[in-house]
Amino acid sequence: MQERKLRERIVAEYLLGGRSYRRLGEKHGVNFYQIRRWALKHQGQMKSPPKFKSFKLSLDLQRDAPLPTDVKELQAELRKTRLEKEVLLEVIKIAEEELGSTILKKSGTKQS
Repeated sequence: MQERKLRERIVAEYLLGGRSYRRLGEKHGVNFYQIRRWALKHQGQMKSPPKFKSFKLSLDLQRDAPLPTDVKELQAELRKTRLEKEVLLEVIKIAEEELGSTILKKSGTKQS
C-alpha cells in the first residue's frame, strides 16, 4: 500500500514536469528505469494498464499544492550566498585600496 502511494507520488511529480527520471530516482532512491516504466504505464504506452486507480485524483491535488519547502530553502541559500559574495568582494576591494596592489586578477588578462 505504501509502495503504491510512493509510486503515484513519483509519477505525479514526473508528469508535472521539472525533473527527469534520473533526478527523481536519486531523490526517492528508486531505479530511474522503474520510474520510466511507471510513467509509461500510466500514460497507456505499455501493454499492461496501471494498477492504481486513485492516481488521477492525487495528480489533480498536486497541481494546486504549494512549492515544496526544499525549493524555498534553496532560494534562501542562494540569496545568502550572493550576499556573502558581495561582502567578500567589498572586503577585497578595501584591502586592495589599503595595500595598493591588486588581489583579484581581471578576467580576460593574459597570464605571464
